[in-house]
Amino acid sequence: MERKKHSRPGFAQSSGAKNLLLLALLLSVLLLAGCQKREKPLEDGESEYQIYYMNQAVTRLIAQPYRTKTTDTDALIGELMENLLHVPADLEAQVVLSDKVVYQGCRKDDTVLYLFFDNNYTSMNACQEILCRAALARTLTQVPGIEYISIYSGDQPLLDKSGMPAGPISAADFVDSITDVNAYERTELTLYFTDANGTMLYPEKRSVMHNVNTSVERVIIEELISGPEQPGLMPTLNSDIKILNVSVNENVCYVNFDAAFLNNSLEVKDYIPIYSIVNSLSELSNVNRVQITVNGSQEVTFRENISLNTLFERNLDYTGGN
Repeated sequence: MERKKHSRPGFAQSSGAKNLLLLALLLSVLLLAGCQKREKPLEDGESEYQIYYMNQAVTRLIAQPYRTKTTDTDALIGELMENLLHVPADLEAQVVLSDKVVYQGCRKDDTVLYLFFDNNYTSMNACQEILCRAALARTLTQVPGIEYISIYSGDQPLLDKSGMPAGPISAADFVDSITDVNAYERTELTLYFTDANGTMLYPEKRSVMHNVNTSVERVIIEELISGPEQPGLMPTLNSDIKILNVSVNENVCYVNFDAAFLNNSLEVKDYIPIYSIVNSLSELSNVNRVQITVNGSQEVTFRENISLNTLFERNLDYTGGN
């Protein structure tokens, strides 16, 4: 029986080859596009900073990378501020300042950058003003040597809710990254740090902006770990300590650290780290006693002298003057 011949076998083979070639070209285009989206490496002498803007709903900040070779402090401050006041055309965001607010200039004094705006600054609503404050602090404290900003409206310093000057503001004042301004509140804390001798505790007043979902008790411990801001005061806790859990039940605050708590290498008396925590937490009306544990266990001895198997109460014998 005669076999039927397949028609145009050469055409079928060439068609398959063309398909493979097209597929290869398509993959090459996709790979090239992916490479083009990758961020370019920094050029020699170039640094990257984050400029903060505000979303259209006025609820969160948007960070936009900005690169420059500028190293002069005054020039860099002016450059970052100029960019903060003008949103890139391809970014869906808005400037953090109200249209009515006029930026009048700045002055650097040691590690504080004073920013001067006209009287309209205080006319911004609370949500926008908090975002503006955070954006200014986060953007400008990236400048080497600038640790704080201080905002003036007209000739007057920015005031807090109690009518007192807000004072220097750092990026760290905003404990968590600002993502939803409606979930943030400002809290006034009294924290206890020590002096160069490491034998007494001294109070430091501090105002922090934190997420309402983070307990004030945890914020206090976080701030103690971050260390003092007031000149002359020294830290009481090592900066590498991790907080595992903080809770309050029937006026007892339970603080659970990792093992780094036991490796306190600071040159302070044994009781200083303990009562730095206890006295700071006891400033809260809902805390009378404090239980400290390490990895969930209270059967631990701190510095071979202090058993953690106890409920600590405020002890003002170790507290110096205000």
